[in-house]
Amino acid sequence: MSQAAETGFAYRPLYVQVKDSLVRRLIDGAWLPGQMIPSEMELAREIGVSQGTIRKALDAMTAENLLVRRQGRGTYVAEPEEGRLLFQFFRLASDDGERAFPTSRFLSRTTAPASAAERTALRLDEAARVVRIERVRSLLDHPILVETISLPHDRFAVVEAIEDLPNNVYRLYSQKWGITIARAAERLKAIGATAEDAAELGCQPGTPLLEIARVAYDLEGSPVELRVSRCLTDTVHYASELR
Repeated sequence: MSQAAETGFAYRPLYVQVKDSLVRRLIDGAWLPGQMIPSEMELAREIGVSQGTIRKALDAMTAENLLVRRQGRGTYVAEPEEGRLLFQFFRLASDDGERAFPTSRFLSRTTAPASAAERTALRLDEAARVVRIERVRSLLDHPILVETISLPHDRFAVVEAIEDLPNNVYRLYSQKWGITIARAAERLKAIGATAEDAAELGCQPGTPLLEIARVAYDLEGSPVELRVSRCLTDTVHYASELR
């Protein structure tokens, strides 16, 4: 493609246009988690742009944790279980500095009409239903949070039939439904422990907890999940690096 053609796209750099077309392959399932993608040279030839343009597009996707470059092996579609991706969405760390991914114990799984908060977060209509998953998460064998995950029933009804839910549900979304969690927005506030949460966390009712309300979005920007975590922070803290 000529330089004139490469600059002929209106308003946005060409590599952004190329990146968008490659992200569409993830959305459509043409490229699956863990799959090695074609080389820069192959993509450049297929799309009809320079190899440098392809490299910039892939670099942008790598920076967004959609792709993973493996030295001497190639570029792969990122999988949700990869360590750096896990910690992209799990921000609690032990006060002694040790980083570990939490384990889960599931308490319940129910289907119910969506609450007002769920309808707002997930952009659901008045008659919508949700699947709610309740679980306790432990870090280094200590229960640190009680969590409620709300999913649109129309999109995740099959969750009801899965006997053993995995600890890493983002991997489940990817493998079962082809849904990649691209980003999340969180709101934090201090609350007091309810009697139910206190019993699971081994603390007294009214103990201060950190509530983290997260809405997770797919690659198309649609809300996929509302997750409300009530965290006991006597041995852990919320870690966020700002740049």
